[in-house]
Amino acid sequence: MNDRLTVSNTIAPIETVKRCMMAMNQAVERSDHLPGIVALYGPSGVGKSKAAAVAANTFQAYYVEMCSIWRKKDLLTAIIKEMGISPARTMTGIFNQICEELALSRKPLIIDEFDYAVEKNMVDLIRDIYERSNSAILLIGEEHLSTKILRCSERFHNRMLYWAEAESSSTSDARQLRDFYCKDIHVADDLVEYIRQFNNGCVRRICVNIDLVINDAQRNGMKAVTRADWGDKELYSGAPRARRAAA
Repeated sequence: MNDRLTVSNTIAPIETVKRCMMAMNQAVERSDHLPGIVALYGPSGVGKSKAAAVAANTFQAYYVEMCSIWRKKDLLTAIIKEMGISPARTMTGIFNQICEELALSRKPLIIDEFDYAVEKNMVDLIRDIYERSNSAILLIGEEHLSTKILRCSERFHNRMLYWAEAESSSTSDARQLRDFYCKDIHVADDLVEYIRQFNNGCVRRICVNIDLVINDAQRNGMKAVTRADWGDKELYSGAPRARRAAA
C-alpha cells in the first residue's frame, strides 16, 4: 500500500478518514486509461470534511470548500487563489490558469460541498477542468451525490472512478475518537458506546459529548468516568435545551 495512506496524527483515524484516503489514492495512482474523479459521500456529521483535510495535506492537493451563494466565477477564483496564483481578468483566463497549473504540478484538486456545484449547474465546468488537466479530483458531498450528478450530467458520472461511502461511526470509530482526544481522563467503553448510540453515530456530536464528559470529570476531580458514573446527566443531542418554567 502506498506510504501516503498513513493516517494523519492530528485527526482521529476513523473509517471515514481511511476511506477518503483510499479514494484519493485510487485517483492519484490510477492507470493512464482510467478516469480520475473520485468521491467521498455520506450524511452530515460523519467526518467527511476532516477526512478531506487529511487527504489534502497528505497528497498536497488544492482544496476548496464551496459556498451556497457561489457561481462559476466564484469557484474558479477560489481555486486559483488556493493555488497562490493571481487570477486573470476573465473567467476563460482563470480557467486556463487552473488547467495549466494542475497539468504541470500534477497535484490533485479537492472540492468540498460539491452538492452546491450540482445545484448551480457547475458540473460540466469541473468536467472541463478534468479533461484539460487530467488531474485527480476528489469530490466531497452528501449521501445522494451520485444520484444528483447522474441526473445532472451522465457524461460527468461516466468519468467517476470510485465512490467511497462515509457512514455513521461504529463502536470502533467511537473508541478511536475517545483514545485520540482523551489524554488525561479515561472515558470507559460502556460510556463511549452509550454516547455513540445516543447520537446515532454522528462523529461531530460524539466529539462534543466526549468533551462534555471530560469537562465534567475535571470539574469533579475524576480521572475516569463510566456509564454508571455518568448516570442520568444530560448529553448533547443537537437540540436546544428546553426552557425551564418560571417559578
